[in-house]
Amino acid sequence: LMTVPQPCVMIATWDKNHNPDVMMAAWAGQYDYGQIVISLSKHKTTDNLELTGAFTVSFADERTVAESDYFGLVSGNKVPDKVSKVGFTVTPSPNVDAPIINEYPFTLECRVVSFEDGILIGEVVNQSAEESILTDGKVDLTKLKPIVFDAAGMCYRAVGENVGGAWNAGKKFSE
Repeated sequence: LMTVPQPCVMIATWDKNHNPDVMMAAWAGQYDYGQIVISLSKHKTTDNLELTGAFTVSFADERTVAESDYFGLVSGNKVPDKVSKVGFTVTPSPNVDAPIINEYPFTLECRVVSFEDGILIGEVVNQSAEESILTDGKVDLTKLKPIVFDAAGMCYRAVGENVGGAWNAGKKFSE
């Protein structure tokens, strides 16, 4: 079993009746500048992606562990009102044909670039973040407190503490 932690991303789409659907996916990452990649098997979400060509991605955090886990446990095919069932609300994205889940403080609005063999590539056309998670205008993971999926431990773990500067901490070996 791999022990590589994966971000818990929440993929939100509209279904054919314009009802919001959201699912948790733990196999996601940045694909290229301005693009995200997510590995998905067949779900209601994949049907919705084909219908609208758009989605939003939000990041589960410490506050939303139970709700986010529920979104991964329950199919939108069986529980079409699962978003409202946990007390969450949505706002239509002004940039893509997908819902924004209001309770997540950081959201990427995306258009489908391609979806082949279970690999979804999306172009990020806008990102929004609540002031409460920003430091100097940038998303601060210490404030966001996103969670990752730990496959070895079958649990979610928090992310946040800064332990060293990227492309900086190792400079001491170059001197």
